[in-house]
Order: sequence, then C-alpha cells, then structure tokens
Amino acid sequence: MSGIAIEAAGWIGAICVFAAYVALSTGRLTGKSALFHWLNMVGAVGFVINTWAHRAIPSMVLNIVWAGVGAYALLRIMRHNQP
Repeated sequence: MSGIAIEAAGWIGAICVFAAYVALSTGRLTGKSALFHWLNMVGAVGFVINTWAHRAIPSMVLNIVWAGVGAYALLRIMRHNQP
C-alpha cells in the first residue's frame, strides 16, 4: 500500500472517530445508533491500517478491539431491529 493511501486511511479514520464523538456529544446520535458505531468502526479500521504501517503496535491493538466493540454493537442493533 502506498504511503499516501496509508496516511489517507489514518486521516479518514480520525475524521470518522471525531465525527462520531461530536455527533454523540451534541445529541445528534446516540450510543445505540448504527451510524455512530459504523463511524467508529470505519475510523478504527483506518487507524489500524495507519498504525500497522508505522509499527505502532499498542495503538493498532487498541483499534482492533475498538472495531470489535463496534461490530458487536452493530450486531446487537441488527438483532434488535429484526421483525
């Protein structure tokens, strides 16, 4: 993967996580919102790509766990919304 793509993944991740936090803090989204968890998951994946390339292993592991929490929350939301 090229250096530009790796840096873009990191910046997109940062923007997604920041947007999720702002939306939650301003009441535009809730912690039970699928969009909130999608933003966090996409953000975490972007951080994983970037931190892996920079060999920042502790941050990479944290973001893998962060994405897992988001995936778990999305599964719960999807199960709850089934007819």
